[in-house]
Amino acid sequence: MERILEVKDITKVYQEGNIRVVAVDSVSLTLNRGEVLLIMGPSGSGKSTLLSMMGCILRPTQGEVIINGQVVSDLSEDTLPYIRRQYIGFSFQSFNLFPSLTASENVEVVLRLKGLNKKRPRQKALNLLEKVGLGERVDFYPRDLSGGEKQRVTFARALAGDPSIILADEPTANLDSKTGREVLGLLKDLAVESAKAVAIVSHDPKAEALAHRIVFLEDGRIK
Repeated sequence: MERILEVKDITKVYQEGNIRVVAVDSVSLTLNRGEVLLIMGPSGSGKSTLLSMMGCILRPTQGEVIINGQVVSDLSEDTLPYIRRQYIGFSFQSFNLFPSLTASENVEVVLRLKGLNKKRPRQKALNLLEKVGLGERVDFYPRDLSGGEKQRVTFARALAGDPSIILADEPTANLDSKTGREVLGLLKDLAVESAKAVAIVSHDPKAEALAHRIVFLEDGRIK
């Protein structure tokens, strides 16, 4: 498999006054195209912090984040947004959809932010929503969508711009068991059929059956 992302001995320390918290402690791992990596562990173990560093949202206190062979963890704050737009799609636990925009418009916003405003963003958004099984709900507002449908919109939005890496934080947390299985299956299909590298943070044991590899994090370290 082709390695697309690697973290080397990354650590994240939060400090305020005399209080020092090590959220992630010397973690190293790789993420390859066409696979689903599952990151599990108890609450407070550092899973979401690790995912945020992998996605260049948080900068590690020490260590390296390498994307497509380039060390990105020491790039300037002005450069990191380009790296995120170029390589990474995010799916957030709380959906983060704009309530006043339709499903299609929520995806179109991201396409425009990624500089695709001159390339028919409406049609691209429709194609992405069709890909995640929402072809008949493109003009529905978030208030009229189920939890599973909202999650699918976030996946379509994550795919905007065709990123190599999809990072999903607790994608089944707000879903019932059946819908959760469908969403996890969709993530695996995206990895295998579209050669995406997918990393999932989850407490959901159903995710174990769909992952190619599992990393267990406890107290900020891989166990």
